[in-house]
Amino acid sequence: MSFQVLETTIEEVHKAYLSGELSARQLVQAYLDRIAAYDKSGPSLNSILAINADALKEADRLDAELKASGKLSGPLHGVPVVVKDQAETAGIKTTFGSIAVDNHIPTKDATAVAQIKKAGAIILAKTTMPDFATSWFSYSSQSGTTKNPYDLARDPGGSSSGTGSSLAANLGLVGIGEDTGGSIRLPGSFCSLVGIRVTPGLISRNGMSPLVVFQDTAGPMARTVKDAAILLDSMVGYDPLDEYTSAFFIGRSDKKYSESISKDSLSGARIGVVREAFGDNSDPDCASVNKVIENSLELMKKAGAILVDVELPNLMDYIVSTSLYVTQGRSDMNGFFAKHPNFEYKTVEAIIEAKKYHPKLELLEAIAGGPSKPTDDPEFFPKLAEREKFQRAIVNAMAKANVEALVYPTMRIVAPTHEETDGDRWTVLNFPTNTLIAAQAWLPAATVPAGATPAGLPVGLEMVGLPYGEAKLISLAYSFEQNSKLRVTPKSTPAL
Repeated sequence: MSFQVLETTIEEVHKAYLSGELSARQLVQAYLDRIAAYDKSGPSLNSILAINADALKEADRLDAELKASGKLSGPLHGVPVVVKDQAETAGIKTTFGSIAVDNHIPTKDATAVAQIKKAGAIILAKTTMPDFATSWFSYSSQSGTTKNPYDLARDPGGSSSGTGSSLAANLGLVGIGEDTGGSIRLPGSFCSLVGIRVTPGLISRNGMSPLVVFQDTAGPMARTVKDAAILLDSMVGYDPLDEYTSAFFIGRSDKKYSESISKDSLSGARIGVVREAFGDNSDPDCASVNKVIENSLELMKKAGAILVDVELPNLMDYIVSTSLYVTQGRSDMNGFFAKHPNFEYKTVEAIIEAKKYHPKLELLEAIAGGPSKPTDDPEFFPKLAEREKFQRAIVNAMAKANVEALVYPTMRIVAPTHEETDGDRWTVLNFPTNTLIAAQAWLPAATVPAGATPAGLPVGLEMVGLPYGEAKLISLAYSFEQNSKLRVTPKSTPAL
């Protein structure tokens, strides 16, 4: 096959399909070959949990349809997608990263999975994740730990660990992650990817394990903004099985996100820089990230953006006062288990008692010890009110500065080493992530590759928009990407 799989895009693949240069079977086989070479051997990334045994058969069907009609079956025709194990996939083992659900083979797809399949996508594989998405790191009782292809001694970030690592290594074309507090954007930052968190409710969570149900959202991960937008177009939609998708009915866009992007979006755009979200330059870990971000800001200005410093007073206080993971998590997780009578363990408490989880997951332990109902916690309603106040504070700051988006480092540090996380230098509570800002204020956000440190470690730039403002946000991210071109391919997984 002469087609170059490395760093290819949906648009390039579709052009090759239509010209006859490439078939879906050839593309799927190329990714399966890369999985065998780089995930199961070689650097042994350990990012792929299960491969769809029918992937080649589905590719053959799509090839036959294209040959018969001369047309692509949909916007994702023949696009091999890697899916975080948090989403149920019919006929493919789904464990939510946990040995407690080791033998679960769903009979139905999660709604988001069903929608992309309807658009022509091929589910290539399921990707690794920490048990029930309860960590910033890749610790999983089901799969152990996953490696970062940019530095095999480092973690790719969680909880969409496998999706981040596999896409960075070109083991799939695009992927699905899930983001409660930053689980799309954190591995996106550490793996030089684009990751988009939408306003919660634009994408159905039906068929996906929850953490904080009103804060959870699935989302696209990709190597380019346009590919992420194309995938997102097929993921959004109203679903009567998820009442929170009433948000889609409110915020639906007249145009597809992939059709709303412009390379010139930054020209004349006022962008707010949140300095409070930068790490301390006296810390070498933060200083290396800050230098990369400052370079990105200069590139934004060259693209025509007008940068304005925007203050968010009491930022860290808001992060603490709006955290509901422990208060809400037990109820939401147990509600999900109750919908699956075939699960051996019926509650998160039972999983902890049986020790059917990775021992490094302190958040899962805390959730099991949380209230059985959120309203049993006297701080529940005050925290909900504080979230509304947090969003108002951010939007008011944007309004006063008259900016279209906010920017800051997605993470204040580069990907930690496994030695650092094993030794508890970084834990769930002290990890310096900025992804909680958008997540706990219910705002859409995207991370975009911002470059790399001298050691070659990726850094992400986070861009935050207004509620339901995904089209504008994605276009600004696309403009930055096209005017910077900062993603690089990891050296550990070259072309075969």
